[in-house]
Amino acid sequence: MQFVDEASIIVEAGKGGNGCLSFRREKYVPKGGPDGGDGGHGGSVYLIGDDALNTLIDFKYQRFYKAENGQGGMGRQMSGKAGEDLHVKVPVGTTVIDEDTLEVIADVTEIGQVVLVADGGRRGLGNIHFKSSTNRAPRRTTPGTEGDRRNLRLEMKVMADVGLLGMPNAGKSTLIRSVSAAKPKVANYPFTTLVPNLGVVKLGLHEHFVMADVPGLIEGASDGAGLGLRFLKHLTRTRLLLHVVDVAPFDESNPVDAAKAIVHELGEFSPALAERPRWLVLNKFDLLPEEEREARAQAIIDALNWEGPIFRISAISNEGTDALVQSAHRWLTEQQRLENEDEEAHAHEQEMRRRMEDESVARTEARLGRKRKPRDEDDDDFDDDDYDVEVEYAP
Repeated sequence: MQFVDEASIIVEAGKGGNGCLSFRREKYVPKGGPDGGDGGHGGSVYLIGDDALNTLIDFKYQRFYKAENGQGGMGRQMSGKAGEDLHVKVPVGTTVIDEDTLEVIADVTEIGQVVLVADGGRRGLGNIHFKSSTNRAPRRTTPGTEGDRRNLRLEMKVMADVGLLGMPNAGKSTLIRSVSAAKPKVANYPFTTLVPNLGVVKLGLHEHFVMADVPGLIEGASDGAGLGLRFLKHLTRTRLLLHVVDVAPFDESNPVDAAKAIVHELGEFSPALAERPRWLVLNKFDLLPEEEREARAQAIIDALNWEGPIFRISAISNEGTDALVQSAHRWLTEQQRLENEDEEAHAHEQEMRRRMEDESVARTEARLGRKRKPRDEDDDDFDDDDYDVEVEYAP
């Protein structure tokens, strides 16, 4: 299945039914009167979180969603039927943005969460509502109102506890394959990973956490270079970042420069994301001779002035991976306990999430603004999806 994490759709609520203009015409009733019924309310459009979905692929091909119109009123004081509401399922982790105002309407973060995105039109009133002692035969009704119509942008962010970040070919996909049942594609060339991958790391019968592997970042990712800007936002849902560094890159590049570039891109994209707890994971130690390993690791640590947790691993041979996942699980468990017991810790976590979301949306606004500019200057009915291609890299 193709992974799609961004989509633009149009939602339109149903129009309210018009009120009816009608008078009683009954045998043996010499003096009738108004009996026009009301219209029915228009249906509304709701989004509902569904854990069975993990991509926005459906919205790539169906972009218009409309709820049912309300039925018009009828004689004999019969009201029209209300329009059926439309419930559209979206993946958990979807942010809903109004494309016209760039307002964040909602963040769907829970299974079954329901969000109103287009309110149905109000019903019109029949002429029975306008009779009075001085107006026995009113010919006045009101029409139903139009339902809301909105252009929405859906952005899905994967829901994970731990996020892997690093340069292409740092070994992130190999690591998630080693510690979970996820099987992302692994190959010896950059950008093998083109979409985020999720893996459940199990440590016992009821102990587990979710790890996310996002495509590799490069310098300039926060400004849209490579795959970075599109996928950096997925890391805003995580609690812990594992910064994977290749200690023996095949192109003989400097691991320190690569690590510093990643830190810079995090800060440029979201200062709050850069403040997230981040552990240094030095990978591919199996490619170094035994006598060189510690010296190479210490040189990287000193050059980065690193003071946080450090793990030396070889993902492909599982060397050191067990200690890494055990430590991550203990840290996550302790953080959850603190948030449950300490209101201040809980408030801090919520504030961090709010900041990351705001900064992520600000990046989206800038990107959408850049996209709109040429389309505003040129009225061509151009759809950049017409030129979508699927790229497959071959070794």
